[in-house]
Amino acid sequence: MNTEKLVSYLEGKPGTSAEYPFGPDVLVYKVKGKMFALYAPKDDPIRINLKCDPQEALMLRDLFDAVLPGYHMNKRHWNTVILDGSLPDGEIERMIDNSYQLVVKGLIKADREALALLAAKQADQP
Repeated sequence: MNTEKLVSYLEGKPGTSAEYPFGPDVLVYKVKGKMFALYAPKDDPIRINLKCDPQEALMLRDLFDAVLPGYHMNKRHWNTVILDGSLPDGEIERMIDNSYQLVVKGLIKADREALALLAAKQADQP
């Protein structure tokens, strides 16, 4: 997955915002103010930190050499994924989806409902 496709996929998540709260080197993607992905645009190969269920995080690290404990993050709940071409795009998208859903699941009901409406509107657009 290249940078353009990664950014497009992240920004396509309903209610997503992107900012640089830790300085100019790390772009943080949030939903309703909660982080679900961090990525350093200047890294080569691209690395992205994604939230993950603790059991799944361990399993993914065992399955893929390109999945490591989250760099500068709670290593129980975050993985660093190296986009070196060894992972299929579909698997990367699945990990992003899971990270996003874990954060959404922790939001208050009103925010979850607002995101569901936004997602439905996005799905209706061609």
